[in-house]
Amino acid sequence: MTRLPGTASPRGARAARVASKNHVVGGKKLALALKSIEHKITNGGVLRMGFLEGSKYPQKTNARFLKAVGSKAAPTVQPELSIAQVAFWNEYGTTRAPARPAFRTTIQKYSPQWGDRLGKAVVAANYDGQKALGLLGQSMRDDLESEIAQWTSPGNAPLTIKIKGFDKPLVDSGDMQRAPDYEVKPK
Repeated sequence: MTRLPGTASPRGARAARVASKNHVVGGKKLALALKSIEHKITNGGVLRMGFLEGSKYPQKTNARFLKAVGSKAAPTVQPELSIAQVAFWNEYGTTRAPARPAFRTTIQKYSPQWGDRLGKAVVAANYDGQKALGLLGQSMRDDLESEIAQWTSPGNAPLTIKIKGFDKPLVDSGDMQRAPDYEVKPK
């Protein structure tokens, strides 16, 4: 008997049918395993990343400003400021300072990669949604820190350069650059 190339012999076809009965693709075990993975991923929580509540600039005096403008006035203590508030002023600008949208630039530049990063984090975290979101949050935080550190334009005003001693927009004490954080909250 002559067989066409790629066809199984009757004996081979019977063996394939027997093998397929022993190794069922699908079934209850697969459904349960997939349901378990789905539960671990979808119950991971909610990721928040940015300048979170509670991050503040420490109290400081206006001594650097007074020195830069040549004033002999006694320095005064400046109140604590929310880093999120200052980041907002930097992001959108004020009547005295131009916008330096590092947050929006980070989103535009890096967000196309975040889905792939989350997929890799899910696998690396053994499908634990909370751990995967934590890995993604750290990565997103690093993206924002990097964008703040690399920001160059528009530059600082001459008086700001004199006060700071250098022309590095968005960086002075480093508090804002170190302030981005993330948290994974339960749903």
